[in-house]
Amino acid sequence: MVLSFPFDLQDFIIRARVLKLYRHALRTANRAPAHARAELRQTIRQEMETNRDCRDKQRIRFLISEGLERLKGLNEMFDMQGRP
Repeated sequence: MVLSFPFDLQDFIIRARVLKLYRHALRTANRAPAHARAELRQTIRQEMETNRDCRDKQRIRFLISEGLERLKGLNEMFDMQGRP
């Protein structure tokens, strides 16, 4: 009997990076002002859902890089505002 795995190692690593980005984004959303948190969380979720079915590894890597850059900018903005 041969077992078939739905992911190869690279798929597994990319999936882990996407989940890490999602968790990081949600943690960053918690730094937002109380009135903006729910909307920011919804935007994060919507972005993830929009690209959920993407199977192109190069595109996924691009989206991860773009997400990290956007989070970096958001964190810098919160830092300038003195957000914890």
